[in-house]
Amino acid sequence: MEIHQTNKNKKVWHWFTTSITAKFIITGVLTLLLMIPLSLIQDLITEREERQKGVVSELNEKWGDEILLYGPILKVPYKKHTETIQYNEITKKNEKQRTTQIHYAYFFPKDLDINSDVQTIPKKRNNFETTVFSADIVTSGSFETPNFSEKSVATDDIVWDKATLLIKTTNLKGLKSEVKLNLNGNAYNFETLPSDQSHIDTLESSFIALDDVPSEAVRSFDFKLSYNGSRSVQFVPIGKVTNVQMTSDWQHPKHSGSFITQHKRELDNGGFEAQWKLLHTNRPFSQQYFVILPSLTHYAFGTDFIIPLDEYHQSERAAKYGFLVIGLTFLVFFLIQTLSKISIHPFQYLMIGLALVMFYTLLISISEHSSFVKAYVIAGSAVVVMITLYSKSILKNWKFPVFIGTSLTALYSFIYVIIQLESYALLAGSIGLFVILGIVMYVSRKIDWYSETKKPLATA
Repeated sequence: MEIHQTNKNKKVWHWFTTSITAKFIITGVLTLLLMIPLSLIQDLITEREERQKGVVSELNEKWGDEILLYGPILKVPYKKHTETIQYNEITKKNEKQRTTQIHYAYFFPKDLDINSDVQTIPKKRNNFETTVFSADIVTSGSFETPNFSEKSVATDDIVWDKATLLIKTTNLKGLKSEVKLNLNGNAYNFETLPSDQSHIDTLESSFIALDDVPSEAVRSFDFKLSYNGSRSVQFVPIGKVTNVQMTSDWQHPKHSGSFITQHKRELDNGGFEAQWKLLHTNRPFSQQYFVILPSLTHYAFGTDFIIPLDEYHQSERAAKYGFLVIGLTFLVFFLIQTLSKISIHPFQYLMIGLALVMFYTLLISISEHSSFVKAYVIAGSAVVVMITLYSKSILKNWKFPVFIGTSLTALYSFIYVIIQLESYALLAGSIGLFVILGIVMYVSRKIDWYSETKKPLATA
């Protein structure tokens, strides 16, 4: 009975060590186990990326925030009379009582021309980098005679001598110049009012001289603002005709917002020039408002100065293909040992898998001190050379190790191309995987999956 059990155990062990199915199962289990250190590396990349975001946010906050600008807006007070009838207990009669309240009307410019020049400045702290900018914005235009007929306001009820100008903007702490506006040849200073519910700060001028108020004729204006800012520059098209031109040395702009550019071109220095032209009929808001001036920030447009894929984002994308790299590499070794009848021990599979996982730790650590391209080449070359030499000790010749090294080089190159692509990443990845699947199907077509190798297991 004991001898029978011993023979049974030997048969099971022989099947376990020689069966193609058993080897395939072991390879699959090892692949899944290697997902544990790979997931830890992905957590490490996320942690380093979050730390970078914190440093970048701190640098941007100290330098200057996003810029959103619209103005000037003509603010004119007017009197609103209200009559009510009240019963007088003394006279025993109904008497009319008249109350007067001050309301405000807001009028946007007839013409609004904005020219902005944005020059980027790199900032670095320890291993983390960001890009901020310095923006010079020159605004000019004109106001036409305000129209109060919509509210049937009498001419005598318009308080022209209390008219002011408003400029709405964010990032006041990033302003580098005093805010002065020239209207009809005279300069006016601005004071800061508390920000409204949309977190937009309001700058208001002193009262405009009667000779400068556009009550009877068109009045022209111009002003210049210089900012330290980051991330984006946005404008709201409050002019009846709004023309915006932006130039910058930034090579990766993203034009965003409610309106698209009418013209854009790349400059010789790699920067860009963009132009927008908008009419009041292109936008869903009025040219004038009474009593309340609504928030118009959601109608803004402009440019986001986005940083292209940084090393952490690219490393994260590379790590997402870790399962593919490990799985395909193990598949190559599995096909080689199946077709050549050379046995490979599970421990050797494990060493190869750990070398593949080490690629990502090398990649993230080197990329913090160099460019992602250099880090990818160094890490990839180190892993390919290590696995190729280790394969030579296992497979005893150079034919298969050279093939493995070439396959790994092609696989890492393919993944790098996918990482760099944006619009066509999914297409290129799908085609590549389809080709790889076809090659595997072609190579494995003649394998007898029910046969057992008679050669005993030998380790290197």
